[in-house]
Amino acid sequence: MSFRKNFENRSFVALWLAQLISQFGDRINQMALVGLVAGRQFGNASTMELAKLLAFTIIPVFIVGPIAGVYVDRWDRKVTLFVCDIVRGFLILSIPLVFIFWKTMIPIYIIVFLAFCLSRFYVPAKMSIIPEIVPEDQLHVANSLATVTGMIAFVLGALLGGLIVEYGGARGGFLCDAGTFFLSALLVSLIGRERYQVRPKELVSAGKEMAQAYKNVTHEVLDGIKYILANRDIRYIINLMMILFMAVGAIYVVIIVFIQESFGSITKHLGFLAVGLGAGLFLGSIIYGKWGDKKRHVETIFSCLIAGGVMVSAFAFGVHAFKNIWVAQGLAVLLGVVVGPIVIAANTVVHKVATVEMQGKVFSAMEVVIHAAFLFTMLLSSKLSEFIPRAWILMVVGAVFCLVGVWGMLQYNRRKIAGSA
Repeated sequence: MSFRKNFENRSFVALWLAQLISQFGDRINQMALVGLVAGRQFGNASTMELAKLLAFTIIPVFIVGPIAGVYVDRWDRKVTLFVCDIVRGFLILSIPLVFIFWKTMIPIYIIVFLAFCLSRFYVPAKMSIIPEIVPEDQLHVANSLATVTGMIAFVLGALLGGLIVEYGGARGGFLCDAGTFFLSALLVSLIGRERYQVRPKELVSAGKEMAQAYKNVTHEVLDGIKYILANRDIRYIINLMMILFMAVGAIYVVIIVFIQESFGSITKHLGFLAVGLGAGLFLGSIIYGKWGDKKRHVETIFSCLIAGGVMVSAFAFGVHAFKNIWVAQGLAVLLGVVVGPIVIAANTVVHKVATVEMQGKVFSAMEVVIHAAFLFTMLLSSKLSEFIPRAWILMVVGAVFCLVGVWGMLQYNRRKIAGSA
């Protein structure tokens, strides 16, 4: 199906551009946060300081994430998107001003926390408004277009964000990010009111109704947990994802500071390597999408864990030994290619083994588990990196990656789970 019909839909084009600009700004914001911490440390960022700041981008997943979707279903989604963009824009804009008057990081933590709380409402509102402005026969193309261009925004945002912060400082990054939020809000305001799929709107105007909604969500979350505990195959996949994100968390902050130290820059080389990783993830996803069904999905996960572990160790060794940006870029691309299929394979297995009415709850529970695993190991490895060379931490994590993959493959071959997976 052609993309032409979607581009003839003015409301979809406005939403598509808003999302593209917003995701571009997210990457600039990420670079600006790295630059902010690095500026306070007069050079490279402290792994522990950076981990503490990034923790406040993750905590909203646990506090706001489970209930955001419920409220989004009751609010006007266009208004939700507009308000989230405007408020986040002013919050990000306030960071450089706050930093002038307060040298402590506490106000920055609060601002970042509030901004990412709003993001938990923005994401479900963005996804759920698409059926309201796009006909059903064009939904697949609309979602594909949004996903592909989102990856492009990630790559360009990482590259340009790295250059902006490197040469314009963290303040320049925050100003650019705030600008993207305001531009996104302007585009959201252009979304038409006509809807192809009208759903009843319940405006939450009283505290009693909101409390009841929270109570309902709590019951749904508990139902999801009970379902997961009773389903061996889903527990298996969630455990795999938890291990994966523990590994990702363990290297996330450490590798940022490792790259800074290796190449003597704050965000320039970081953004350049993020482009390579993003390109590899995209390529790995495309390859798996074309040929992935020829291999069992669980076997794919373990194979990618083994290959990913090898590439993490190779990246750490290669950068430490050669300090050549092109060697690092090649290794980053290969790392992205080999780990790209993991999440797709895991989501596919959940789709196959979970009943339709429980899939939303399962994915919500998975999100909480993987973010908790990521946060724990990110803080732990950041603390350890103050005593252990960062290259060694990365190589050890890569070795553990490999061992988990080998052990999992052996276990899986002994007992095939989810025969259709």
